[in-house]
Amino acid sequence: MQFSQVAVLDVLDLCGVAVFAASGAVLAIRRKFDIVGLLTLAFVAGLGGGVLRDLILASRVPLAFDNPNYAIVAFVTAIIVVPTQHLIKRLWRPVLVLDAAGLGLFCVTGASLATENGLAAIPAVMVGVVAATGGGVIRDVLAGEAPQVFQHDSVLYVIPAALGATTVVIADGLGQLSVGISICAALAVTSLRVAALHFGWHAPLPQRKNDE
Repeated sequence: MQFSQVAVLDVLDLCGVAVFAASGAVLAIRRKFDIVGLLTLAFVAGLGGGVLRDLILASRVPLAFDNPNYAIVAFVTAIIVVPTQHLIKRLWRPVLVLDAAGLGLFCVTGASLATENGLAAIPAVMVGVVAATGGGVIRDVLAGEAPQVFQHDSVLYVIPAALGATTVVIADGLGQLSVGISICAALAVTSLRVAALHFGWHAPLPQRKNDE
């Protein structure tokens, strides 16, 4: 069962790379980048969160630099996006939907790896959130856009990732973390983010006093 859990986490990790890379490629097309810019944005979007996660854990060389499959998945995904861009553009807010899928996948794998490395609950949740949001932040900055996580009118972003990571950490602490729970947590985070996009759910804003 442990082997199955590790194998599924690896698959989820690669799926996260693919969807974030696709979001980077679509954004590059929207910004009218050339092929070099498209591949670069797909690469950093797909691998950025995982690299930050591995650097924080400091337990190994980041997988993006140690396992060629990660870079291959990012580049192949970007190449596939190019001829299908007209189809992708017709999807409902494609970059944000793909970003939601990556958010769910990476918060689960990030938190799982953090617990495997012996981190306490709160740091493990933080690693999950950084892994889930890091690639999107780097992608948006390089594309010249305000990162979703920092926009004042941004719908729920960090909160779904934190909830997904917390679910994984609690399940691990109770000795109940399994393949099914990992997949369900990723799907729940993705669904919550997509629902927030659809209904316009926002995190509470701090009250400001009128300066006048």
